[in-house]
Amino acid sequence: MVNSINTNNAAATGLRQLSATRDNLEKIQTHISTGKKINSPKDDAATLAIAQQLISTFEGTGAVREGLSRASATIDVALAAGESTADLLVEMKGLAVQANQAGLDQNSRDAMNSAFNALRDQVASINDSASFAGTNLVAAGAADQNILSDDNGGRITVGAQDLSTGGLGIASLSLNTFGNAATALSGLDAAITDASSKLANLGSSAKRIETHDVLLGKQNDTLRAGIGNLVDADMAEESAALQSNQIKESLGVISLGVANAAPSRMLALFGG
Repeated sequence: MVNSINTNNAAATGLRQLSATRDNLEKIQTHISTGKKINSPKDDAATLAIAQQLISTFEGTGAVREGLSRASATIDVALAAGESTADLLVEMKGLAVQANQAGLDQNSRDAMNSAFNALRDQVASINDSASFAGTNLVAAGAADQNILSDDNGGRITVGAQDLSTGGLGIASLSLNTFGNAATALSGLDAAITDASSKLANLGSSAKRIETHDVLLGKQNDTLRAGIGNLVDADMAEESAALQSNQIKESLGVISLGVANAAPSRMLALFGG
């Protein structure tokens, strides 16, 4: 058969076509098994380079979003602590109003002062424990957080909001005397206003991070689609191509067999 192919143009042509068909089959099977139409630079170096750049951006954005998620959780914990603090300040003000009543006996005043101190201790405890992953935005001495906002090093600053008893100016307030009760009432009004402002700042930071995270999510959805368009295989198209080339392969084998058999039939005529 080797001699027939070497001297038979039809057989040589058939062999080349069969080889090309099998090469196509191998490529299609690789596409189907990997789910990608571009698996190495030799498939399409330029497109693969573009896809790799997009993948790099996609992965970088994903890492940024993880940081934003942690920052969001940290702010949520701080907000929860701040809201509890605001409620406690209102309760403390209620006690201060009662302690400002003229003619209040000392036993009643002492009981109010004890309750007042207990509420203030709760404020301290809540804010000291308002940490997420080691970060506390509302404790005394808390530092601002600079959150990565893009893969080029951009930052979003989340300002710390001191909601400690010292930060709110209530650490030394007392209801043990009528005069101190009056001072406490004034101090609590200021503390409630201050706490509201600090909660608003935390809320603004939370909203900014949430909005930015949504934007990055949409960006990554677009990147994912773009990467898919560049390198992902169309499985319906590949399946159709696989069937087509399998048929071509079968026909090629038959054609090659016919081409190789032709010289033998011709020789048989002379032999006969």
